[in-house]
Formats: sequence, structure tokens, C-alpha cells
Amino acid sequence: MRTIHALYEKSVFRPTTPVDLPEGSEIRIEPQPVGEPTPPSPHLRRVYELLNQSEDTGDPHLSQWHDKHQP
Repeated sequence: MRTIHALYEKSVFRPTTPVDLPEGSEIRIEPQPVGEPTPPSPHLRRVYELLNQSEDTGDPHLSQWHDKHQP
């Protein structure tokens, strides 16, 4: 079988090219780092910072409105 290159992100190996395997196939992975990981750009770092912020609305029942405007 050929070598499959992948990125490791958020505890998941994501192939960088299409993989010719049936969905749900069990495989064995022997990680061999290719180089140093590329740090996220300053813009992406800022997005991660914003997404990690919690918003205190003072409304303890806010979650009940989660699907209110969904089609």
C-alpha cells in the first residue's frame, strides 16, 4: 500500500489527499513526522481566541432559544 500523508489536528489524522479506502476501514498508522508543525497565522489565532470566549448574558434560560430562528 502507498504512503498516505496526513495532518494531525484536534486529535484527528486528516489526509492531505484523497484516500482510496472504503468508509469505515480499520487501518494501522505508524506516525513519522515530516517536519515541524506550522503555527497558525495571527488572524487564525485571533479567531480561536474569540471562539474560546464565553458570553455571560445573565439569562440562565438562554439555551431554550437555541433553535428559535432555525428553519
